[in-house]
Amino acid sequence: MTDATASATDTAIMAAAFREARAKRARRAAFLKHIFLIAASFVMIYPLLWMLASSLKADNEIFGQLGLLPADPQWDNYTQGWNALPVSFTNFFWNSAVVTVLSVIGNVISCSFAAYAFARLEFNGKTFWFALMMMTLMIPYHVVLIPQYLTFLQLGWVNTYLPLVVPRFLASDAFFIFLMIQFFRQLPRELDEAAMIDGCSPFKIYWAIILPLSIPAMATAAIFSFIWTWEDFLGPLVYLNDIQDYTVPLALRMFLSQDSVSEYGQMFAMSVLSILPIILFFVIFQRLIIRGIAMSGMK
Repeated sequence: MTDATASATDTAIMAAAFREARAKRARRAAFLKHIFLIAASFVMIYPLLWMLASSLKADNEIFGQLGLLPADPQWDNYTQGWNALPVSFTNFFWNSAVVTVLSVIGNVISCSFAAYAFARLEFNGKTFWFALMMMTLMIPYHVVLIPQYLTFLQLGWVNTYLPLVVPRFLASDAFFIFLMIQFFRQLPRELDEAAMIDGCSPFKIYWAIILPLSIPAMATAAIFSFIWTWEDFLGPLVYLNDIQDYTVPLALRMFLSQDSVSEYGQMFAMSVLSILPIILFFVIFQRLIIRGIAMSGMK
């Protein structure tokens, strides 16, 4: 009996020691994993930190020293950069805001209409038109740039915001259509059938049932549209000629001059301010964005 009790005690001690050793290995692995993730995160955000630090440096200090922190912070880069160009940055931010807001509204409305038709309605040639729409995802923007420019030139839209905004109201972004289609397909068909029994038209079903349930997908489309439009450089470069109409990306390019001295510190200061709207927009809608991506199958 004594030997059996001693054996059981030894077994319990060995099991406890094994569990403790396993817990130590798990804690060590978790610690190393966190160290690796922190290091990887620092590598990813280093360009942003470098830009932020460079916005507080003099021009000769930005590329002349290896240190990240500025020796003498130049806060004047922000005030001087805001009014350094012939037009104040207030005007550039306003132009970008107008183009971006209209583009977001146009993309969300038009692409949701097209996605609802593909996902919930039946019509002749549906498969063909869906395949054609998906094929446009593989066409580079530069391929259609010249034909589009000639079309807008004939319409008299060059040097206006119309080429940048009007296509957004015509469901021209197949990516957002596909994203919303994936989300709409997950909604139960019984909702449509019940609404049709109650006398709802297809538009009423879209407006009263599908749209309220699709807020996460709409938010995802809105944030991507916001980022891509706010950061767009090529479109405004092609269609806008008057400095009064320039958006923020075009204005930032004006700090780099081939004929005179480039103001890098002021350019980085304005670059920091230019990404603040994107960060704020993402922080406000991040939960809806993550939920929309997860539920639309775009993971």
